[in-house]
Amino acid sequence: MSNVWQYYYEGISRANYVLYYVPSIGMDATLRNRILGEAKFLRAYFYFNLVNIYGEIPLKLLPPLSPAQINVAKSPVADIYTQILKDLSDASKVLSKTYSSTDLGRATKGAAFGLMAKTYLYQQNWASALTAIDSLESSASYSLVQVYENNFLDSTQNNSESIFEIQHLNGQSPSLGSFLDQYFSPATYNGYYFNAPVQNFINEFETTSGGVVDPRLDYTVGRAGNKWVNGENFDPTWSATGYLNRKHVQSKFDAPIIGNSGLDYVYMRYSDVLLMKAEALNELSRGTEAIAPLNLVRKRARESYLYDQGLPGFGAVPANLLPDVVYAGQSDLRLAIQHERRVELGFEFHRYFDLMRYGQQVAEAALGGTGFSYAKNRYFLIPQSELDTNPAITD
Repeated sequence: MSNVWQYYYEGISRANYVLYYVPSIGMDATLRNRILGEAKFLRAYFYFNLVNIYGEIPLKLLPPLSPAQINVAKSPVADIYTQILKDLSDASKVLSKTYSSTDLGRATKGAAFGLMAKTYLYQQNWASALTAIDSLESSASYSLVQVYENNFLDSTQNNSESIFEIQHLNGQSPSLGSFLDQYFSPATYNGYYFNAPVQNFINEFETTSGGVVDPRLDYTVGRAGNKWVNGENFDPTWSATGYLNRKHVQSKFDAPIIGNSGLDYVYMRYSDVLLMKAEALNELSRGTEAIAPLNLVRKRARESYLYDQGLPGFGAVPANLLPDVVYAGQSDLRLAIQHERRVELGFEFHRYFDLMRYGQQVAEAALGGTGFSYAKNRYFLIPQSELDTNPAITD
Protein backbone atom coordinates (compact mmCIF):
# COMPACT_ATOMS: atom_id res chain seq x y z
CA MET A 1 0.00 0.00 0.00
CA SER A 2 2.96 2.30 0.56
CA ASN A 3 4.05 1.69 -3.04
CA VAL A 4 0.59 2.54 -4.38
CA TRP A 5 0.69 5.84 -2.51
CA GLN A 6 4.21 6.61 -3.67
CA TYR A 7 3.70 5.76 -7.34
CA TYR A 8 0.41 7.61 -7.74
CA TYR A 9 1.69 10.75 -6.04
CA GLU A 10 4.80 10.56 -8.20
CA GLY A 11 2.46 10.55 -11.21
CA ILE A 12 0.56 13.51 -9.79
CA SER A 13 3.82 15.38 -9.20
CA ARG A 14 4.91 14.84 -12.80
CA ALA A 15 1.52 15.97 -14.10
CA ASN A 16 1.71 19.09 -11.93
CA TYR A 17 5.13 20.01 -13.34
CA VAL A 18 3.78 19.61 -16.87
CA LEU A 19 0.75 21.75 -16.08
CA TYR A 20 2.91 24.44 -14.46
CA TYR A 21 5.71 24.75 -17.02
CA VAL A 22 4.31 23.69 -20.41
CA PRO A 23 1.93 26.69 -20.88
CA SER A 24 4.94 29.03 -21.10
CA ILE A 25 6.78 26.97 -23.73
CA GLY A 26 6.78 28.36 -27.25
CA MET A 27 5.40 25.48 -29.30
CA ASP A 28 2.52 24.37 -31.52
CA ALA A 29 -0.65 25.39 -29.67
CA THR A 30 -2.62 22.26 -30.59
CA LEU A 31 0.12 19.96 -29.36
CA ARG A 32 0.57 22.02 -26.20
CA ASN A 33 -3.14 21.81 -25.40
CA ARG A 34 -3.15 18.06 -25.99
CA ILE A 35 -0.19 17.59 -23.64
CA LEU A 36 -1.96 19.63 -20.96
CA GLY A 37 -5.12 17.60 -21.48
CA GLU A 38 -3.19 14.36 -21.11
CA ALA A 39 -1.63 15.61 -17.88
CA LYS A 40 -5.03 16.53 -16.48
CA PHE A 41 -6.49 13.16 -17.48
CA LEU A 42 -3.64 11.30 -15.81
CA ARG A 43 -3.85 13.44 -12.68
CA ALA A 44 -7.58 12.67 -12.50
CA TYR A 45 -6.88 8.95 -12.97
CA PHE A 46 -4.35 8.92 -10.13
CA TYR A 47 -6.61 10.88 -7.80
CA PHE A 48 -9.60 8.67 -8.63
CA ASN A 49 -7.71 5.59 -7.50
CA LEU A 50 -6.20 7.29 -4.45
CA VAL A 51 -9.48 8.70 -3.14
CA ASN A 52 -11.18 5.33 -3.50
CA ILE A 53 -8.38 3.53 -1.68
CA TYR A 54 -7.57 6.03 1.08
CA GLY A 55 -10.52 8.43 1.31
CA GLU A 56 -9.39 11.87 2.52
CA ILE A 57 -5.98 12.61 1.01
CA PRO A 58 -3.75 15.62 0.29
CA LEU A 59 -4.86 17.46 -2.86
CA LYS A 60 -1.76 18.76 -4.62
CA LEU A 61 -2.32 20.92 -7.69
CA LEU A 62 1.06 22.63 -8.03
CA PRO A 63 4.64 21.38 -7.97
CA PRO A 64 6.38 22.16 -4.65
CA LEU A 65 7.85 25.58 -5.50
CA SER A 66 9.18 26.16 -1.99
CA PRO A 67 9.84 24.00 1.08
CA ALA A 68 6.68 25.36 2.68
CA GLN A 69 4.55 23.93 -0.14
CA ILE A 70 5.77 20.34 0.09
CA ASN A 71 3.48 19.26 2.91
CA VAL A 72 -0.26 19.47 2.28
CA ALA A 73 -3.14 18.62 4.62
CA LYS A 74 -5.91 16.17 3.72
CA SER A 75 -8.93 17.33 1.75
CA PRO A 76 -12.48 15.95 1.99
CA VAL A 77 -13.44 13.21 -0.43
CA ALA A 78 -15.98 15.53 -2.08
CA ASP A 79 -13.24 18.06 -2.86
CA ILE A 80 -11.08 15.38 -4.49
CA TYR A 81 -14.00 14.34 -6.70
CA THR A 82 -14.68 17.97 -7.64
CA GLN A 83 -11.08 18.36 -8.82
CA ILE A 84 -11.19 15.06 -10.71
CA LEU A 85 -14.27 16.19 -12.60
CA LYS A 86 -12.74 19.59 -13.35
CA ASP A 87 -9.59 17.99 -14.75
CA LEU A 88 -11.61 15.58 -16.88
CA SER A 89 -13.86 18.34 -18.18
CA ASP A 90 -10.81 20.37 -19.19
CA ALA A 91 -9.17 17.32 -20.76
CA SER A 92 -12.26 16.37 -22.76
CA LYS A 93 -12.15 19.74 -24.54
CA VAL A 94 -8.65 19.31 -25.98
CA LEU A 95 -7.96 15.58 -26.31
CA SER A 96 -8.25 13.91 -29.69
CA LYS A 97 -11.08 11.54 -30.49
CA THR A 98 -8.72 8.92 -31.87
CA TYR A 99 -5.01 8.47 -32.58
CA SER A 100 -2.95 6.77 -35.25
CA SER A 101 -1.11 3.53 -34.56
CA THR A 102 2.02 5.45 -33.53
CA ASP A 103 0.16 7.14 -30.66
CA LEU A 104 -1.96 4.29 -29.33
CA GLY A 105 -2.43 4.48 -25.58
CA ARG A 106 -2.78 8.24 -25.33
CA ALA A 107 -5.84 9.44 -23.47
CA THR A 108 -8.72 10.31 -25.81
CA LYS A 109 -11.91 12.30 -25.41
CA GLY A 110 -13.67 8.98 -24.85
CA ALA A 111 -11.29 8.09 -22.04
CA ALA A 112 -11.96 11.44 -20.34
CA PHE A 113 -15.72 11.03 -20.67
CA GLY A 114 -15.50 7.41 -19.51
CA LEU A 115 -13.64 8.28 -16.32
CA MET A 116 -16.00 11.23 -15.84
CA ALA A 117 -18.97 8.85 -16.05
CA LYS A 118 -17.34 6.52 -13.56
CA THR A 119 -16.69 9.41 -11.16
CA TYR A 120 -20.31 10.56 -11.34
CA LEU A 121 -21.45 6.96 -10.86
CA TYR A 122 -19.40 6.67 -7.68
CA GLN A 123 -21.09 9.84 -6.42
CA GLN A 124 -24.51 8.42 -7.37
CA ASN A 125 -25.03 11.36 -9.70
CA TRP A 126 -26.85 9.16 -12.19
CA ALA A 127 -28.05 11.85 -14.60
CA SER A 128 -24.57 13.35 -15.02
CA ALA A 129 -23.13 9.86 -15.51
CA LEU A 130 -25.54 9.33 -18.40
CA THR A 131 -24.61 12.67 -19.94
CA ALA A 132 -20.92 11.74 -19.83
CA ILE A 133 -21.68 8.34 -21.39
CA ASP A 134 -23.65 10.02 -24.18
CA SER A 135 -20.60 12.23 -24.84
CA LEU A 136 -18.34 9.18 -24.88
CA GLU A 137 -20.53 7.36 -27.37
CA SER A 138 -20.62 10.36 -29.70
CA SER A 139 -16.86 10.92 -29.47
CA ALA A 140 -15.81 7.72 -31.28
CA SER A 141 -17.19 4.46 -32.66
CA TYR A 142 -16.79 2.12 -29.69
CA SER A 143 -18.22 -1.38 -30.02
CA LEU A 144 -17.98 -4.77 -28.36
CA VAL A 145 -15.57 -7.16 -30.06
CA GLN A 146 -17.17 -10.38 -31.23
CA VAL A 147 -15.13 -12.69 -29.00
CA TYR A 148 -14.81 -11.70 -25.36
CA GLU A 149 -11.32 -13.24 -25.08
CA ASN A 150 -9.93 -10.86 -27.68
CA ASN A 151 -9.78 -8.14 -25.04
CA PHE A 152 -7.00 -10.07 -23.31
CA LEU A 153 -4.77 -11.29 -26.14
CA ASP A 154 -1.59 -9.59 -27.34
CA SER A 155 -2.65 -10.03 -30.98
CA THR A 156 -5.99 -8.21 -30.57
CA GLN A 157 -5.08 -5.30 -28.28
CA ASN A 158 -6.26 -1.70 -28.72
CA ASN A 159 -9.46 -2.89 -30.35
CA SER A 160 -12.85 -1.20 -30.81
CA GLU A 161 -13.86 -2.02 -27.22
CA SER A 162 -10.81 -0.42 -25.60
CA ILE A 163 -11.42 3.04 -24.12
CA PHE A 164 -8.26 3.42 -22.05
CA GLU A 165 -5.54 0.79 -22.29
CA ILE A 166 -2.19 0.94 -20.52
CA GLN A 167 0.43 -0.05 -23.06
CA HIS A 168 3.22 -2.57 -22.45
CA LEU A 169 6.13 -3.57 -24.65
CA ASN A 170 8.40 -6.49 -23.85
CA GLY A 171 12.10 -6.88 -24.57
CA GLN A 172 12.98 -3.26 -23.76
CA SER A 173 15.70 -1.75 -21.58
CA PRO A 174 14.65 -0.25 -19.26
CA SER A 175 11.68 -2.59 -18.99
CA LEU A 176 8.36 -1.47 -20.43
CA GLY A 177 6.72 -4.87 -19.99
CA SER A 178 3.96 -5.98 -17.65
CA PHE A 179 4.65 -7.92 -14.48
CA LEU A 180 1.09 -9.24 -14.25
CA ASP A 181 1.93 -12.48 -16.05
CA GLN A 182 4.45 -13.29 -13.34
CA TYR A 183 2.00 -12.45 -10.55
CA PHE A 184 -0.66 -14.81 -11.91
CA SER A 185 1.30 -17.62 -13.58
CA PRO A 186 1.82 -20.98 -11.87
CA ALA A 187 5.07 -21.77 -10.05
CA THR A 188 6.00 -24.23 -12.78
CA TYR A 189 6.53 -21.20 -15.01
CA ASN A 190 8.28 -19.18 -12.29
CA GLY A 191 5.06 -17.37 -11.45
CA TYR A 192 3.71 -16.39 -8.05
CA TYR A 193 0.14 -17.73 -8.58
CA PHE A 194 -1.25 -14.73 -6.62
CA ASN A 195 -4.93 -13.81 -6.25
CA ALA A 196 -6.29 -17.22 -7.20
CA PRO A 197 -10.03 -17.35 -7.94
CA VAL A 198 -12.17 -18.97 -5.25
CA GLN A 199 -15.21 -21.19 -5.63
CA ASN A 200 -17.60 -18.35 -4.85
CA PHE A 201 -16.42 -16.55 -7.97
CA ILE A 202 -16.71 -19.70 -10.11
CA ASN A 203 -20.26 -20.22 -8.88
CA GLU A 204 -21.25 -16.72 -10.02
CA PHE A 205 -21.17 -17.78 -13.69
CA GLU A 206 -24.49 -18.97 -15.09
CA THR A 207 -24.87 -22.54 -16.33
CA THR A 208 -27.65 -23.93 -18.53
CA SER A 209 -29.72 -26.96 -17.53
CA GLY A 210 -27.63 -28.86 -20.06
CA GLY A 211 -24.41 -27.99 -18.21
CA VAL A 212 -23.06 -25.30 -20.56
CA VAL A 213 -21.37 -22.53 -18.61
CA ASP A 214 -21.05 -18.86 -19.48
CA PRO A 215 -17.99 -18.87 -21.80
CA ARG A 216 -16.51 -15.93 -19.90
CA LEU A 217 -15.62 -18.32 -17.09
CA ASP A 218 -13.02 -20.22 -19.08
CA TYR A 219 -11.76 -17.07 -20.76
CA THR A 220 -11.12 -15.73 -17.25
CA VAL A 221 -10.13 -18.76 -15.16
CA GLY A 222 -7.84 -21.75 -15.57
CA ARG A 223 -9.52 -24.88 -14.19
CA ALA A 224 -9.38 -28.66 -14.41
CA GLY A 225 -10.46 -30.11 -17.73
CA ASN A 226 -9.37 -27.10 -19.75
CA LYS A 227 -6.18 -25.89 -21.41
CA TRP A 228 -3.86 -23.33 -19.88
CA VAL A 229 -2.61 -20.40 -21.97
CA ASN A 230 0.36 -22.41 -23.23
CA GLY A 231 -1.85 -25.20 -24.61
CA GLU A 232 -1.13 -27.78 -21.93
CA ASN A 233 -3.76 -29.26 -19.63
CA PHE A 234 -4.45 -27.07 -16.62
CA ASP A 235 -3.25 -28.67 -13.38
CA PRO A 236 -5.41 -27.67 -10.39
CA THR A 237 -2.46 -28.33 -8.05
CA TRP A 238 -0.89 -25.16 -9.44
CA SER A 239 -3.13 -23.22 -7.07
CA ALA A 240 -4.32 -23.53 -3.48
CA THR A 241 -7.90 -23.05 -4.72
CA GLY A 242 -7.63 -25.24 -7.83
CA TYR A 243 -8.02 -22.22 -10.11
CA LEU A 244 -5.83 -19.48 -11.62
CA ASN A 245 -6.61 -16.14 -13.23
CA ARG A 246 -5.69 -16.23 -16.92
CA LYS A 247 -6.73 -12.78 -18.20
CA HIS A 248 -3.33 -11.17 -17.62
CA VAL A 249 -1.16 -14.17 -18.44
CA GLN A 250 0.59 -14.29 -21.78
CA SER A 251 1.66 -17.53 -23.42
CA LYS A 252 5.30 -18.48 -22.86
CA PHE A 253 5.61 -18.63 -26.65
CA ASP A 254 4.67 -14.94 -26.91
CA ALA A 255 6.42 -13.77 -23.74
CA PRO A 256 9.37 -16.07 -23.07
CA ILE A 257 10.71 -13.79 -20.32
CA ILE A 258 8.19 -13.93 -17.51
CA GLY A 259 7.65 -10.62 -15.76
CA ASN A 260 8.22 -8.73 -19.01
CA SER A 261 4.99 -9.26 -20.90
CA GLY A 262 3.80 -7.22 -23.85
CA LEU A 263 0.17 -7.76 -22.85
CA ASP A 264 -1.58 -4.45 -22.18
CA TYR A 265 -3.84 -3.76 -19.22
CA VAL A 266 -7.24 -2.47 -20.37
CA TYR A 267 -8.41 -0.13 -17.63
CA MET A 268 -11.75 0.69 -19.25
CA ARG A 269 -13.69 -1.28 -21.83
CA TYR A 270 -16.91 -0.36 -23.59
CA SER A 271 -18.71 -3.21 -21.83
CA ASP A 272 -17.89 -1.50 -18.52
CA VAL A 273 -19.48 1.69 -19.87
CA LEU A 274 -22.58 -0.20 -21.04
CA LEU A 275 -23.02 -1.64 -17.56
CA MET A 276 -22.54 1.81 -16.01
CA LYS A 277 -25.22 3.06 -18.39
CA ALA A 278 -27.58 0.27 -17.35
CA GLU A 279 -26.95 1.04 -13.67
CA ALA A 280 -27.56 4.77 -14.04
CA LEU A 281 -30.77 4.24 -16.01
CA ASN A 282 -32.06 1.75 -13.46
CA GLU A 283 -31.33 4.07 -10.53
CA LEU A 284 -33.25 6.79 -12.37
CA SER A 285 -36.26 4.42 -12.50
CA ARG A 286 -35.80 3.86 -16.23
CA GLY A 287 -35.44 0.12 -15.94
CA THR A 288 -37.08 -0.76 -19.24
CA GLU A 289 -34.34 1.27 -20.94
CA ALA A 290 -31.61 -0.12 -18.68
CA ILE A 291 -32.01 -3.69 -19.85
CA ALA A 292 -30.90 -2.78 -23.38
CA PRO A 293 -27.20 -2.04 -22.60
CA LEU A 294 -27.16 -4.87 -20.06
CA ASN A 295 -28.42 -7.35 -22.63
CA LEU A 296 -25.88 -6.17 -25.21
CA VAL A 297 -23.14 -7.35 -22.84
CA ARG A 298 -24.84 -10.71 -22.32
CA LYS A 299 -25.49 -11.11 -26.05
CA ARG A 300 -21.81 -10.68 -26.87
CA ALA A 301 -20.85 -13.24 -24.22
CA ARG A 302 -23.19 -15.96 -25.48
CA GLU A 303 -22.47 -15.24 -29.13
CA SER A 304 -18.79 -15.99 -28.64
CA TYR A 305 -20.00 -19.44 -29.74
CA LEU A 306 -20.65 -18.00 -33.19
CA TYR A 307 -17.15 -16.60 -33.63
CA ASP A 308 -14.68 -18.57 -31.49
CA GLN A 309 -13.78 -21.81 -33.24
CA GLY A 310 -12.11 -23.06 -30.06
CA LEU A 311 -15.40 -23.37 -28.20
CA PRO A 312 -17.03 -26.83 -28.20
CA GLY A 313 -20.12 -26.70 -30.37
CA PHE A 314 -18.79 -23.70 -32.27
CA GLY A 315 -21.29 -22.29 -34.74
CA ALA A 316 -24.42 -22.36 -32.62
CA VAL A 317 -25.35 -20.70 -29.33
CA PRO A 318 -26.29 -23.39 -26.77
CA ALA A 319 -29.95 -23.39 -25.81
CA ASN A 320 -30.90 -21.06 -22.96
CA LEU A 321 -27.35 -19.74 -22.51
CA LEU A 322 -27.32 -16.25 -20.95
CA PRO A 323 -30.88 -15.30 -21.90
CA ASP A 324 -31.81 -11.65 -22.08
CA VAL A 325 -32.74 -10.09 -18.75
CA VAL A 326 -36.41 -9.12 -18.50
CA TYR A 327 -37.33 -6.13 -16.37
CA ALA A 328 -38.98 -7.27 -13.14
CA GLY A 329 -38.43 -4.26 -10.89
CA GLN A 330 -35.63 -1.94 -9.87
CA SER A 331 -34.24 -4.10 -7.03
CA ASP A 332 -34.02 -7.25 -9.14
CA LEU A 333 -32.39 -5.37 -11.99
CA ARG A 334 -29.89 -3.78 -9.61
CA LEU A 335 -28.80 -7.26 -8.52
CA ALA A 336 -28.64 -8.43 -12.14
CA ILE A 337 -26.34 -5.54 -13.05
CA GLN A 338 -24.11 -6.19 -10.04
CA HIS A 339 -23.90 -9.84 -11.06
CA GLU A 340 -23.05 -8.93 -14.64
CA ARG A 341 -20.28 -6.57 -13.56
CA ARG A 342 -18.71 -9.33 -11.50
CA VAL A 343 -18.57 -11.90 -14.31
CA GLU A 344 -17.91 -9.48 -17.17
CA LEU A 345 -15.11 -7.58 -15.41
CA GLY A 346 -13.75 -10.38 -13.23
CA PHE A 347 -10.06 -10.01 -12.35
CA GLU A 348 -9.79 -6.67 -14.13
CA PHE A 349 -9.33 -4.90 -10.75
CA HIS A 350 -12.75 -3.23 -10.43
CA ARG A 351 -14.51 -5.56 -7.98
CA TYR A 352 -13.16 -4.05 -4.74
CA PHE A 353 -14.11 -0.52 -5.78
CA ASP A 354 -17.56 -1.74 -6.82
CA LEU A 355 -18.17 -3.42 -3.48
CA MET A 356 -17.14 -0.32 -1.57
CA ARG A 357 -19.38 1.99 -3.58
CA TYR A 358 -22.35 -0.40 -3.28
CA GLY A 359 -22.27 0.31 0.45
CA GLN A 360 -22.08 -1.45 3.79
CA GLN A 361 -24.76 -4.09 3.32
CA VAL A 362 -23.47 -5.38 -0.01
CA ALA A 363 -19.78 -5.11 0.90
CA GLU A 364 -20.08 -6.89 4.25
CA ALA A 365 -22.25 -9.64 2.74
CA ALA A 366 -19.74 -10.21 -0.07
CA LEU A 367 -16.78 -10.21 2.31
CA GLY A 368 -18.45 -12.22 5.06
CA GLY A 369 -16.09 -14.38 7.07
CA THR A 370 -13.09 -12.14 6.44
CA GLY A 371 -13.54 -9.89 9.46
CA PHE A 372 -14.24 -6.93 7.19
CA SER A 373 -16.11 -4.03 8.79
CA TYR A 374 -17.32 -1.32 6.44
CA ALA A 375 -17.18 1.34 9.15
CA LYS A 376 -13.62 0.42 10.07
CA ASN A 377 -12.13 -0.87 6.82
CA ARG A 378 -13.85 1.13 4.07
CA TYR A 379 -10.60 2.99 3.44
CA PHE A 380 -7.02 1.87 3.84
CA LEU A 381 -4.79 3.74 6.25
CA ILE A 382 -2.44 6.39 4.88
CA PRO A 383 1.05 4.80 4.92
CA GLN A 384 3.12 5.46 8.01
CA SER A 385 5.97 6.70 5.82
CA GLU A 386 3.75 9.58 4.67
CA LEU A 387 2.60 10.37 8.21
CA ASP A 388 6.22 10.48 9.35
CA THR A 389 7.25 12.98 6.67
CA ASN A 390 4.12 15.11 6.27
CA PRO A 391 3.24 16.93 9.53
CA ALA A 392 0.30 18.64 7.79
CA ILE A 393 -1.63 15.37 8.09
CA THR A 394 -2.84 15.66 11.68
CA ASP A 395 -5.16 12.66 12.05
